[in-house]
Amino acid sequence: MDCLEASASRISGSGCARLRTLLGHVCSVQPAAHQFPRSLTPSSTNGSAQSPPLSWCVVGAGAIGGLVGARLAQAGETVTLLARRQHLAAMQGSGGLLVKGLDGSEVLVPVRAVSSCAEAGPVDVVVVALKAHQILPMLEELPKLFHSDTIVLSMQNGLPWWYFLKHGGPLHGRALNSVDPDGRILAAIDPERIVGCVPYPAAHLRAPGEVQHTEGTLLPLGELDGKVTPRVQRVSASLVRAGFKAPVLENIRANIWVKLLGNLCFNPIAALTHSTLDVIATYPPSVTMVRASMEEAAAIARSLGVTLDVTVERRIAGAAKVKGHKPSTLQDVEAGKPTEVDALIVAVVELAELTGTPAPTIRTLAACMQLLNKTVEEKGVRIQSSPA
Repeated sequence: MDCLEASASRISGSGCARLRTLLGHVCSVQPAAHQFPRSLTPSSTNGSAQSPPLSWCVVGAGAIGGLVGARLAQAGETVTLLARRQHLAAMQGSGGLLVKGLDGSEVLVPVRAVSSCAEAGPVDVVVVALKAHQILPMLEELPKLFHSDTIVLSMQNGLPWWYFLKHGGPLHGRALNSVDPDGRILAAIDPERIVGCVPYPAAHLRAPGEVQHTEGTLLPLGELDGKVTPRVQRVSASLVRAGFKAPVLENIRANIWVKLLGNLCFNPIAALTHSTLDVIATYPPSVTMVRASMEEAAAIARSLGVTLDVTVERRIAGAAKVKGHKPSTLQDVEAGKPTEVDALIVAVVELAELTGTPAPTIRTLAACMQLLNKTVEEKGVRIQSSPA
């Protein structure tokens, strides 16, 4: 994460004051390094503060999912966390999730933890906080969480399976094969249930049953067709009460590209070279590759009707100020885990092919990352750097 929660003081347009109040200056390490495109100005923030609590199930209650679920539970929402193995056992043993907050405080948040969707039962909001490659194995179980009006809040990095749902144009309704082979996720989850969300907070599991929140509180969300509906306002209100900044956006896809612009190059380069964000963004040879990747990605976004006000140079300068941070893909390969290569970069190559947009640098990074991911998966190895 390269501190994408921008200073609201740099946002122009009629929503400036409202968004400034909502977001605040959350990136003290690099004030005003980034901005939201004007098209992302929220048309509504959080609806009625008096709306009754919702019932939630977080599918994929790891670092980010666990953090979101715990904060919602603290705010009075009814929350169930779906987890596995040691993490599940630790939460069931302690009766909750231990959360270390941004201020250094620690609190054990009482929350129900289960191992299956059937045990959780139907809820109002299903937070899908799984990594993209983890969703497919859960498809048969997910409907056990649904009642007639259940919302599916998609909270993934990279390009989501639903990108072209309610998109319009010649690609309307198309599946992204790189993240949803054969359109299986599209077929399994009713599009009317889906609300998009872009997760900006950074957190990590420091031990089973323990999550540490390290940066950020921004969770922008929006309907896939850009409408501001009562249900998305209600979800936003719940997240705001839980301590998150949750603006309702009229173009959630544009915000996906704002974050993806950095993820698609910083994450693979970090995993391949074992370098931190600030090093990648200041070492001249890697800066050249980053710049080329971002410019290619911006061209792909434009071909899909998305124009970003965030400049490439500002994105690079912002990343340079985040000292010592290891992007999630580097953390994954060091832990011997599969990476989010498909959603973060292979899907971008797919969009380049669909739109006929040249993307030679992104293609090269994608190929290298796919080979690295193959090595980690097939050999079951942890690839770590160590002093000579």
